[in-house]
Amino acid sequence: MRNEREFLQDKDNPSEKTKDHLILLRRFFTNNSIKTYKNLPERHNIKLISYFQKKELYKVAGKRMKERETSMTEKPLKIKTPIVLTIAGSDSGGGAGIAADLKTFAALGVHGTCAITSVTAQNTTGVLKTFDLTPETVASQIEAVCTDMEARWAKSGMLASSEIVREVAKEVRKYELSLVLDPVIAAEAGGNLLRKEAISVLTEELLPLCKVTTPNASEAGVLAGMSVKTPEDAKIAARKITDLGVEAVIITGGHLDATDLIYEADSETFTRIPGTFVKGGTHGTGCTYSAAVTAFLASGDNLEGAARKAKKFVEKAILKSRPAGRGVSPVNQLGAILEEKERYLVLRNVKKAVSILEGSPDFSKLIPEVGCNIGMAIPEANSYEDVAAVEGRIVRYMGRAVPVGCVDFGASRHVASIILASLRYDPEIRAAINVKYSREALSACRDMELGISSFDRTEEPENSSTMDWGTAEAIKKYGSVPKVIYDKGGQGKEPMIRLLGRCATEVAKLAVELAEQIQ
Repeated sequence: MRNEREFLQDKDNPSEKTKDHLILLRRFFTNNSIKTYKNLPERHNIKLISYFQKKELYKVAGKRMKERETSMTEKPLKIKTPIVLTIAGSDSGGGAGIAADLKTFAALGVHGTCAITSVTAQNTTGVLKTFDLTPETVASQIEAVCTDMEARWAKSGMLASSEIVREVAKEVRKYELSLVLDPVIAAEAGGNLLRKEAISVLTEELLPLCKVTTPNASEAGVLAGMSVKTPEDAKIAARKITDLGVEAVIITGGHLDATDLIYEADSETFTRIPGTFVKGGTHGTGCTYSAAVTAFLASGDNLEGAARKAKKFVEKAILKSRPAGRGVSPVNQLGAILEEKERYLVLRNVKKAVSILEGSPDFSKLIPEVGCNIGMAIPEANSYEDVAAVEGRIVRYMGRAVPVGCVDFGASRHVASIILASLRYDPEIRAAINVKYSREALSACRDMELGISSFDRTEEPENSSTMDWGTAEAIKKYGSVPKVIYDKGGQGKEPMIRLLGRCATEVAKLAVELAEQIQ
């Protein structure tokens, strides 16, 4: 073996050095402590110690990595999905009852199960007929769920008759269900869903078993035996309802001032959850709200947190409602989720389009002095925040297209105005890009047989948005949405060409093709 000085100075023979390390390791490690070698300078001892310490750390890290790899091959830990049960009637129109409940459960990430109490012939105009199931049939459904699944939380809706109410109360006690009671008395679209004689059975036998009940003002009045017209009336009614045995009451504000009122009997506290009236279909709001409260409670939220989240969920469901039938339109529980899906797809598409532009050696010649931008809207977009584009635009740098910022919604009012104006005439045209105007570029567009139209900035009316007015003017002139809309600029305004299409990648490819056509 070479002496230690040669070992430390040698930089050309790593394999030999590695062998020497192993030999020196025995000399410098004794009883798990490091001893320095007296014949070597101190700086060399430090180097050796540092090396051996690192080597030991690498051994430990390698061992841990191996253990981690082994554990990764084992069965992964599965997160339990809460299981919730709805005990309610069916709605053939798909707006309320178990249809609303199950859609709500799915949207909020819990597994929904059901026990049908009554089959209703129902649509947006009201309840036409009801066909109540036998109490035994209702009980069998509850038992089927509870004997197989860990359903700890349940909600009840339409219970129809005294017999069904009693049977449900028996099953709630039997399986120790935490129950959210939606005291459904009448349908939003019209029609009674609970017989009058069943109300006393509901308040005496089922209500005392509940964790929380979620009446609207009218239903709260029936349960409390008083008229509920004001927020102060709601406070009095809430106290009276908890006197019947329920732990907490949430009186929803849809029939009052849009503010929900929570009253918890144990602490004797009131909590107000303010809201605003939103436009949209309201069929199924009560069912959706109580189902949402149940889902959030089952997921671990406290009562106030569940109530706040449920209120926001219902507001979004109303805003996203779609016409269905001639009466009161149903809420859309999946509307917000579907919109988020579309936003994700749009972001991904615009990012891919930007990559197409960055990868082109020719496109940079089409970038105007002010820069360019590319954008795409979600379906049914109605504001700038619904259009994704590049923050700070795309500029030319060293002969290439370079995005200044990230892709995000609301990043460009300019390109968004073009897209939003186009959407009013053709909902399929959801993307646009602005590029540099030139006679050569316009001639290449004609050679590519693209539909072309234009507008003149000098004709723009006062107090109007140039892009909104100009795009609409060009579309009207062409008769439909063309592939190309251009203008020759104006005082302080650079001439511009806009390319339009169904998606961002489509217009990006079109822009690259146009650039390649120009010599």
